[in-house]
Amino acid sequence: MAALLGAGILTGCGGKAEEMTGAETAKRTELIVFAAASMTETMTEIAEMYREVKPDVNIIYTFDSSGTLKTQIQEGADCDIFISAAQKQMNQLDKTADPSVNTEGLDFVLEGTRINLVENKVVLAVPDGNPAGIASYEDLGTDKLSLICLGNDDVPVGAYSIEILDGLGILEQLESSSRITYASNVKEVTTQIKEASADCGIIYGTDAFSAGLTIVDEADESRCRQVIYPAAVLNVSGNQEEARAFLDYLTTKECAKVFESVGFSMAQQ
Repeated sequence: MAALLGAGILTGCGGKAEEMTGAETAKRTELIVFAAASMTETMTEIAEMYREVKPDVNIIYTFDSSGTLKTQIQEGADCDIFISAAQKQMNQLDKTADPSVNTEGLDFVLEGTRINLVENKVVLAVPDGNPAGIASYEDLGTDKLSLICLGNDDVPVGAYSIEILDGLGILEQLESSSRITYASNVKEVTTQIKEASADCGIIYGTDAFSAGLTIVDEADESRCRQVIYPAAVLNVSGNQEEARAFLDYLTTKECAKVFESVGFSMAQQ
């Protein structure tokens, strides 16, 4: 899903939209940002804020699973900044990463720009009313559960989910009894929970907040790894100066308020 923000439009006094002239539009820099689907709401809000700071920069987003975005970058898609929901997908594009992760020796991360941006939490969420009465991760191994929705294992939230279920010793049990349904990204998992297509699902705390879902359990570090979102300017960017500036902006107090309002915390550098 790509979101185009502010193309050819400026906001005048009183919020009235004013069409830009062709010359004004031509002067604007288009900055393409690939970001994990779980950042859709926050990054969209931040783009609107950035228009007030840098009206000559037009932010164009593509939101999807980090694995899909990584593949698109590798295949030559135009992108200035990549924000992943896990270190793995960023490492696969970073020449300085361990070769056991960056197995293809890919080199897309602009040296000196990679940061840990925010941290999220992996939560167990249920539909309105919690019809199955699921109250914890431990309940997933009981008769309370008929169906759980997870992200695919190549999606960060799916990898975290499998780590949790494997740690509980119930992954094989749920697989063999066909009590797992998979989705291609965290937004699809969130939708299935919201629509009560499954008894519950494992998603990020921020997605549960944005969708108004009830969280019944949260994974601490004994359940799964920290959920850190790395961000970097790509060395294939034709707008490296503007991309660095936007990445710096994402670390400001103003952006921290937006991230924290939905449950992100700013990551330790």
